[in-house]
Amino acid sequence: MNPAWFLLAGAVCAAAGGELFVRGAVGVAHWARVAPGVIAATVVAFATSSPELSVSVNAALAGDPQVALGDALGSNILNVALILGLAVSISALQSPRERIRRDFPVALLAPAATAVLCLDGMLSRLDGVVLLAFFVAWLGLTVREARRSRNRADKATASAIGARRRWAIVLSCAVGLALLVTAGRLIVIGALALAEAFEVHAFVVGATVVAVGTSVPELATTVVAKLRGLDDVSLGAILGSNIFNGLFIIGVAATIHPITVIWRDVALALTVGFAALLVAYPWRGSAIGRWRGALLLLLYTAYVLVLVTSQRIG
Repeated sequence: MNPAWFLLAGAVCAAAGGELFVRGAVGVAHWARVAPGVIAATVVAFATSSPELSVSVNAALAGDPQVALGDALGSNILNVALILGLAVSISALQSPRERIRRDFPVALLAPAATAVLCLDGMLSRLDGVVLLAFFVAWLGLTVREARRSRNRADKATASAIGARRRWAIVLSCAVGLALLVTAGRLIVIGALALAEAFEVHAFVVGATVVAVGTSVPELATTVVAKLRGLDDVSLGAILGSNIFNGLFIIGVAATIHPITVIWRDVALALTVGFAALLVAYPWRGSAIGRWRGALLLLLYTAYVLVLVTSQRIG
């Protein structure tokens, strides 16, 4: 079968599975009376990053962890430079203080830590454990924030993007998870076949085609939340997804199978990902202005052009 059909089927499953899983997961969080921003940074972010996790685990088990690394780093660039860029271009986005104080620094830490660990040309199993330790520390801080804000839960979030009836929540979670697992397998099969057919390195395929396919849930969730005025949900989902991708997913992939690093490609992805977060960071006040959205979209376009051009030259 043509690899494109695998990728298309995987993207469709990722979009449908991500939407169902998000609705179910947010419904569960609403039962727990957790504030919208915390829901977005954890439950929503983890749910929308499930395709990346599925792809990474399948790729690592198949002995091609470069796809996992490319997908995680490419998804992070796409999350901030493209998806957040699109959301901010709609209108300025307000960033709560806890997001600036806790999530932005950790999101910046992830590419910096990965760059240091990649200096020896390999992400070893020990490196994977280090990344996972950072993730657990951030998750602990977030859980503590969730306990503090438990009594400030917002019913509007659940009604906007979450299921409310118990049977609907369970069904959404189960069907969504099944579709996400299927999406991961289909995308890995299609991406590897595409890389072999066009003689493109697996990392490049993971950072572009696979990243776009697995980031469909983030795109839908972020844009819909922004259109409904849920700025904290939009930003929390993006930053939480980046932290999940950069620390947990890469950490899991490296723990399963050590990753040989093609430094030219990885350095470019880490640099652009770090730069995109700096552009989005609200240095003064709490607003992320529309001009930042335009700059983020230009940054993503430039990244894709440089990546494709360098592949052709190489």
